[in-house]
Amino acid sequence: MKLDVQLDAPLEDSARRACELVACGVDGLFSFEGAHDVFLPLALATQSVRADLMTNVAIALPRSPLHLAHMAYDLHTLSGGRFRLGLGAQTRPHIEKRYGAQWSRPAARMRETVAAVRAILDAWEHGSRPDFHGEFTRHTFMPRMFDPGPNPYGRPEVCMGALGPLMTRTAAEVADGLLVMPFNTARHFREHTLPAVEEGLRRGGRSPGQFAIYPQVVVAMGRTADELERARRGVRSLLAFYGSTPAYRRVLDVHGWGETQPRLNALIKAGETAAMSALITDEMAAALSVQGTPEECADQIIARFGDHAGRVCCYFPGYDVADAHIADLAAAVAA
Repeated sequence: MKLDVQLDAPLEDSARRACELVACGVDGLFSFEGAHDVFLPLALATQSVRADLMTNVAIALPRSPLHLAHMAYDLHTLSGGRFRLGLGAQTRPHIEKRYGAQWSRPAARMRETVAAVRAILDAWEHGSRPDFHGEFTRHTFMPRMFDPGPNPYGRPEVCMGALGPLMTRTAAEVADGLLVMPFNTARHFREHTLPAVEEGLRRGGRSPGQFAIYPQVVVAMGRTADELERARRGVRSLLAFYGSTPAYRRVLDVHGWGETQPRLNALIKAGETAAMSALITDEMAAALSVQGTPEECADQIIARFGDHAGRVCCYFPGYDVADAHIADLAAAVAA
């Protein structure tokens, strides 16, 4: 199995940090659309490393499919054919209040955005005019001076992040791959994600070989008691934040923990974020993340996803993980 980790250094240090992470033996780097642009760190990384690169995720709904196609094309070229475009929908408050964009029928909009990006990239690849007519967007005009022509490395993958059954089915119908939401458990993945993927592939008339699953997992990793405690604190904080989101309650419901979600939501609305982590029990944290030494974490990752995926995205939230531990994790996952 291959290992992807987040390129989370300050922008000016992106190239240097990319070199350090690749030296640890990781196979790929991904960026996150948070406080900074999601594409620029990867562009800088292409100048210093040859590694697989991915946006994880770029928020699709506020962007034009043409903008996304151009970014994917250019990063695929700069990286030597190693870029995957990961797209996500985000939640309604973020889309309307942070991005100032329109929110409605997110699965339908994501379906159309992914299909439109792929149609534009395919038109460039084959020297044809795009002929995409959708409900929310239309792409039928591409003068020669705006057409970059075939990409020297072929069309990049266009992947889609999802958690719920509708969005997961949609990804399996129209995208090249699924980015499995990191707020997940082995049981939810097995009982809900995989059946939704199978249904989406059936509806889209596609075979499993035409679709990739990219699991994401939250990792609490260390070798000493102090390292593990710091890691678990960081992980509980992120899990509490994720758990406060109403759309993510479905994961907690699978285990009978659903009533924790509104309690977390009430705390975050009241600004009492320090109290949220206490609601994430040890049992919940163990199910929603992997924990232990690098080798123990690798074993848990393989047990959860090894039969269904060839690579995994790992997060180390809220704590400093030693590069030596990342190197050991990469070696153990590969082995």
